Amino acid sequence: MIKEDFLHYLWKHKLFSLQSLITTNKESIELFRSGEHNHLSGPDFFNALLKIDGQRWAGNVEIHVKSSDWYLHGHEKDENYDNIILHVVWEHDVNIHTKNSGLLPTLELKNFIKTDVLNNYKKLFSTTKTWINCEKDIASTDDFLLNNWYDRLYIERLEEKSTFIMNLLKSSNNDWEAVLFKLLAKNFGLKINSEAFFELADRLNFSIIRKQRNDLESLEALIFGQAGFLIEPIENGYYQKLQKEYQYLTSKFNLTPVSNSRFQFFRLRPNNFPTIRIAQLAALYNQKENLFSQILKINELVDFYKLFSIQVSPFWKDHYSFTSASKKNNKSLTKSFIDLLLINTIVPFKFIYLRKMNKLNEEVLVETVRHIKPEKNSIIDKFNEIGISTHNAFQTQSLLQLKNEYCSKQKCLDCNIGNDLLNNC
Repeated sequence: MIKEDFLHYLWKHKLFSLQSLITTNKESIELFRSGEHNHLSGPDFFNALLKIDGQRWAGNVEIHVKSSDWYLHGHEKDENYDNIILHVVWEHDVNIHTKNSGLLPTLELKNFIKTDVLNNYKKLFSTTKTWINCEKDIASTDDFLLNNWYDRLYIERLEEKSTFIMNLLKSSNNDWEAVLFKLLAKNFGLKINSEAFFELADRLNFSIIRKQRNDLESLEALIFGQAGFLIEPIENGYYQKLQKEYQYLTSKFNLTPVSNSRFQFFRLRPNNFPTIRIAQLAALYNQKENLFSQILKINELVDFYKLFSIQVSPFWKDHYSFTSASKKNNKSLTKSFIDLLLINTIVPFKFIYLRKMNKLNEEVLVETVRHIKPEKNSIIDKFNEIGISTHNAFQTQSLLQLKNEYCSKQKCLDCNIGNDLLNNC
């Protein structure tokens, strides 16, 4: 089944025989300019330039699978279509008349398409039972083409995060440090607790973090209290100290905690318990006073590992929660966890901040991600299985963008790999 977006693609890239083009009314066509592709409402291509039967025309082109789609879409009632100079269709099934009762010139494209392009299109879009349309051919993609496509995909992925971050900036009165705290908190929660951590940070005025950050016990009381973990009566000296401190902070800053039922412990490894992640987040902001400026300044991976090297308070070195003990260990942030923070928070944040300040050097920023180990998940595993190997997080992030925004949405015509396969004649 031919789709309209494929016809747009053929017309835009002139993937049909340009010799001996004729309308359905046997008038000759000379194509000079396809026009500007319009992705909004109105004609499909603006400002095309062509000759029909020796007469030069400049104007708009409309494209449909069938000629009758013109009436199906109600174009005869829309003045935006009064300046159409050519109707391009796959199948001509009815004549279209303009408002002045003239016959609209129509090109039936199926008579002029290159056979190899059509066969490649059918091959690409007829594989309904495959994971992605091109899974049998993607491994043969030229390395140069694939690497250039990675570059665009990764920047696209960063761009998509910009709307969320810019909205946070607006709601935070342009306080970049407050936005960084919210983003870090969200990612400290990992996938399962990300929304709970984000709600915690979003409802906590960052100015209070600034005031309490030099006192770790007070900072822990603030964050644990706001997370709803200091409500129960627990016979524990450390817990009771935090509880008392939070009561004082509540009175001082008029605080309202979120519900601790939002935080999940089930099926999490103890080191990922929200209690441990909150203790680490508090330690980070207590021990790294210049966190914001340091993040902006450094680019080397080893320096980021040093920056995020923190020590939780003594209680958490031998506890996973306020009631469960553990073997004593530092519970510091692992390199793999720091990698996730860099991929999902630090690099997107720096990208948007530096661009906003007109200081962005994309290559320097991307180079950091190229030195991070590749992510491991079901999507990347599947790409590896079909012959696309990954060596760093830059590649895995690009492939996630490819799968989620192109493959899953059947946007092969907008994909460099799909284009290459279609034009492999």
